[in-house]
Amino acid sequence: MPFILTLSCPNRIGIVAKVSGFLFERGCDITNSAQFDDELTGRFFMRVAFRGRAEDSRNGLTEEFSPIAADFGMDWQLYDEAVKPKVVIMVSKFGHCLNDLLYRYRIGALRAEIPAIVSNHRDFYQLAASHDIPFHHIPVTSANKAGAEGRLREVLADTGADLVVLARYMQVLSTELCRDLSGRAINIHHSFLPSFKGANPYRRAHERGVKLIGATAHFVTADLDEGPIIEQDVARVDHAMTPDDFVSVGRDVECLVLSRAVKWHVERRVIVNGHSTVVFR
Repeated sequence: MPFILTLSCPNRIGIVAKVSGFLFERGCDITNSAQFDDELTGRFFMRVAFRGRAEDSRNGLTEEFSPIAADFGMDWQLYDEAVKPKVVIMVSKFGHCLNDLLYRYRIGALRAEIPAIVSNHRDFYQLAASHDIPFHHIPVTSANKAGAEGRLREVLADTGADLVVLARYMQVLSTELCRDLSGRAINIHHSFLPSFKGANPYRRAHERGVKLIGATAHFVTADLDEGPIIEQDVARVDHAMTPDDFVSVGRDVECLVLSRAVKWHVERRVIVNGHSTVVFR
């Protein structure tokens, strides 16, 4: 039975020995282990993948490990790796990230279940149907925003969503929902040097002679586009390219960055570290 243990706690001598000793005493086989000591905050982070005995269960191991976790003041999770996380994808009218995630899901490169796709437009209901995934059209206007978010909450509850991915979903979630989804929602957006916000960012970047186009995947918080960053990347552009070329390059980077962030999250490789993250790639 494969399991993954993730933890963070104040650093002190003996954490690794205690964790590995616990697994050894129970006949578990460690298949992968990574750790990080943040000297600036004094916190220690660890991810351990291991195989348990046939009779081991997540509940049983959780109960047995709890005293050790309490002794070290750990924030920790134990996952049954055989159970695929449930990922709900949200999208508006730009479908490149959605299409990329669905392709990776179909070929098995993204080890997750996708029980629902949610959109404030109908554009991608056929794409969802082609993957046999339920499509939920939830229009959002200034007049019905609270009701629409209520419907969204129902979808998330009914599907048992472990993660929400905003794959170019162009609506701002409420402070309350952002808080409820803390550490369980990932957003993707373009990031330029210099930064261009608002409408037509690629055209404005082209006008200013930008040489790098990038994208950022981060956890969703109530502070718009300021959540802990999971992954970033850039691609070079130049004067010979048109604004449409900029858009094309930008979409490719967004797909790569978001897919990496989602993959690492469902593989339990991402641990929040205050306003930042530790990513055990």
